[in-house]
Amino acid sequence: MNAHTREPFHIRILKGLLGIIWSIDWPLMVIVLILSAWGFVALYSAGYSFPWRIDGQIRNLAAAGAAMMLFATMPLKWTRNLAVPAYIVGLVLLVATLLFGVNTKGATRWLDIGVIRIQPSEIMKLATPLLIAWYFQIRLTAQEGVLKWWDYLVAFVMLALPVALILKQPDLGTSILVLASGFAVIFFAGLSWKFLLLLISGVLVALPIVWNSLYDYQRQRVLTLLDPSSDPLGAGFHTLQAIIAIGSGGMTGKGWMNGTQAHLDFIPERTSDFLFAVFSEEFGFFGDICLLGLYTLLIMRALYIASVANTVFERLLACAIATIFLIYSFVNMGMVSGILPVVGVPLPFMSYGGTALLILGICCGLLMKISAQRRIKVSLYGDDYRS
Repeated sequence: MNAHTREPFHIRILKGLLGIIWSIDWPLMVIVLILSAWGFVALYSAGYSFPWRIDGQIRNLAAAGAAMMLFATMPLKWTRNLAVPAYIVGLVLLVATLLFGVNTKGATRWLDIGVIRIQPSEIMKLATPLLIAWYFQIRLTAQEGVLKWWDYLVAFVMLALPVALILKQPDLGTSILVLASGFAVIFFAGLSWKFLLLLISGVLVALPIVWNSLYDYQRQRVLTLLDPSSDPLGAGFHTLQAIIAIGSGGMTGKGWMNGTQAHLDFIPERTSDFLFAVFSEEFGFFGDICLLGLYTLLIMRALYIASVANTVFERLLACAIATIFLIYSFVNMGMVSGILPVVGVPLPFMSYGGTALLILGICCGLLMKISAQRRIKVSLYGDDYRS
């Protein structure tokens, strides 16, 4: 029997608690807690007539918090081992969604598995960059730190599969997020600028094909972006009402629970995709500045964690998570403000959502674990806390 097993039970419990505390990246935790709390306050106002949404968000936040702490304390080697299974399961679920999914408002994005409904595309926001980061780590180890052109080609194939399946649902917003998170890994792995310029040129040339492949409602959203007033009661309704709400908030806002646009039911999807409009109306320009500051700090913290990561896998994964935070917040606030088309992207840590919040919680947990790798005293906590 070794010395560790002879330790008193209360000492082992104390070490376990200290390990959990050491696993928490407190700057990141504080930012996430403030965003979640402020988001719940705004959602409470937006969903005062939907009490089940408020109760549901409490459960969603609890599940996200539990997932965050689980991945913050789980060895990173377990996360790496989950890369391939998570990606394969995600692809299978995406195919199952297309075949057996629940059709809502003309889109098939949800899969009913009996007990709950899940949105498999949300899983791929993390599973895709996780797999690509794992693949690059394997290839760099096998090729003495050098990636070949075919390694990038394989990575692009890994990225294209889930994006294509998500576009078939159709879900343009989530496909953009998956594309951005996966491409971030490829870019930060050392993608050549020449190849990047060639890729951008190819995308520009393919724009007419992409435009023709869009669904009618997606093209209408893009056209409405240029002039929302051209269809004020149709495609432009969401954007116009959101802009009115943001503008009516002024500098300091109308005050909590006093937003007329939300409480008079002018803002659609006000507890989810358009929660930012409710927030802006009630907390005003100063509130928006504070919110932007929090998201900036969140992204900067993720990038800092990436900069001090121990391995290529950790660095690429942290960069992908930072990109997820950036695209989430930028696209949501951009579409609500009328500078981007409406694509159905929630505001991170604030909008109502189950699967999306769970994935965001896992992302934060992974960032905390990556950060903790440089801080945890292995001599005190043992090899169980190594990646």
